[in-house]
Amino acid sequence: MSLLLIVNGSGENWGPEPWLRRFHERLPGRRIEIASDQEPAREGFRYAAVWKPAPGYLARCKGLEVIFNLGAGVDALLKDATLPAVPLVRVVSEDLTKRMTEYVVLHCLMHHRRQRMLDAAQTCGEWAAKDQWAAAAVRVGILGLGELGQDAAGVLVRIGFDVAGWSRTRKTVAGVKSFAGEAELAPFLARTDILVALVPLTPDTEGILSRKLFAGLARDGRLGAPVLINAGRGGLQNEADILSCLDDGTLGAATLDVFHTEPLPADSPFWRHPKVTVTPHNAADSDAEAISDYIVAQIRDFEAGKPLLNLVDRKRGY
Repeated sequence: MSLLLIVNGSGENWGPEPWLRRFHERLPGRRIEIASDQEPAREGFRYAAVWKPAPGYLARCKGLEVIFNLGAGVDALLKDATLPAVPLVRVVSEDLTKRMTEYVVLHCLMHHRRQRMLDAAQTCGEWAAKDQWAAAAVRVGILGLGELGQDAAGVLVRIGFDVAGWSRTRKTVAGVKSFAGEAELAPFLARTDILVALVPLTPDTEGILSRKLFAGLARDGRLGAPVLINAGRGGLQNEADILSCLDDGTLGAATLDVFHTEPLPADSPFWRHPKVTVTPHNAADSDAEAISDYIVAQIRDFEAGKPLLNLVDRKRGY
């Protein structure tokens, strides 16, 4: 077994050297090397584990049999038109899924329990003892019922929220109203007070979080105006539309974890907008140790003749 690492990351967890150490610990005696996009292409490696490699580099690494993406999202990788026609595996781990669920539940509860209003009251020394409705009075819509969306939806149901989910193909999740396909997007939006975006970024979903979509959200909810939570990808959102919809009341609030430009520039109006909660793309920080275990297990199964799991459908984009 030979494994090539192409990692454009930094720091104690995501730099190339920490990844090299992890795989050497798990695969002693195997050929494992780091490659840089600025180096000549490497040959003779069966596997590549990658994070944001330069377009065109993998095509020059002859002999690859499987490419493992070191993160859950593969949209950046699929933009490389020269990507070798070999199986591409995305990360699906319980650790990442649970972290995303934590984030979604936290921010749904913050909007439901009007925590930002209470924070403002505290700064003024105001005892803002207003009536609080139950979770069942709030309709949450999960846009994207994949692995992440299904887990978050299940927890929200157990808390008591009225939960629905939309996906390209119909999914069945206990206690969740299921909507599927373009024909059912409008009725899904019309019954949604809090919209949680977890769809993958594909040509079909790029810019989907726009004024046109927001205008279809429920207008009769207990929150006063619909709320957006985007913990998916920055490319899903039209940022100018989000700001203008917040200003004119089409949206009542937004929690945004992802942006077109990251880190978010210091002069971005999102930082100071009173209706926006900004988080630094940390909704579901990936555990590098868990990812390493996942990839090594896949390699061992593959070499034992078992099928690879969580293969990317390149036509769908995820």
